[in-house]
Amino acid sequence: MTFGGFGTATNFAIWLHLPQLNAATEEDDFGVPGFPETFCLRRSQMSPTLKNAHERNPWVILLREQITLCCSSDAMLCNIKNTGVPVFSIGPILPPETISSAERAAKVLGIAPEACIEWLDVHPPHSVLYVSFGSQKSVSAHQMVPLAAGLEASGRSFIWVIRPPFSFDVTGQFRAEWLPEGFEEWARSSGRGLLVRDWAPQLEILTHGSVGVFLSHCGWNSTLESLARGVPLIGWPMAAEQFYNVKILEEEMGVCVLV
Repeated sequence: MTFGGFGTATNFAIWLHLPQLNAATEEDDFGVPGFPETFCLRRSQMSPTLKNAHERNPWVILLREQITLCCSSDAMLCNIKNTGVPVFSIGPILPPETISSAERAAKVLGIAPEACIEWLDVHPPHSVLYVSFGSQKSVSAHQMVPLAAGLEASGRSFIWVIRPPFSFDVTGQFRAEWLPEGFEEWARSSGRGLLVRDWAPQLEILTHGSVGVFLSHCGWNSTLESLARGVPLIGWPMAAEQFYNVKILEEEMGVCVLV
């Protein structure tokens, strides 16, 4: 699991100043202490965990104490004795060999990279929408059918990495009932859609010239991989610092639009 510096700093500042920020209403703009005056957030842009955090909650009290202590610390000591693997903070680096790495290819993919590339090869440049919400997140059951209907009605070709909806085991078996009746057959027969279960060869997909945009939860790994390959994003943040990633991607960098 990785986090970007901006999202981490925003999350840190909000937790540190939680009582005064919780006084804001859902649609009120509020500044984040320590950030430029032009940088504002709304409660609707905060993660559900932060929005529901009450300053008297024991877990919240403990977390805020730890964050306060971090402010007076010179460094952070991480125990990596169990792994025995040294950690070097030198990213982001996405070398070309990552794409053809045998180790990455050994991951249990829902489709062979060659089959995915073959499907993409028949589509015009920048015409395909890639949809994936990472390895740990998924849309809810009541959002999945409308998302499928929207993809069909859009008239655009797409690759959709499908996992069980939120509140179900995202690593479990996908059920046909979570999609509109006949949707998978329509996607296959029309050539408009490619549904991939579990894992997709994301780097290969984002590198292909026919991919024009990425509908993403905007986790940091997916964000870096997409930007490194010049693919703009449609942001659908779901948790953690993803909400703040979308904000800087949309308002500061101009490479993302929020769902």
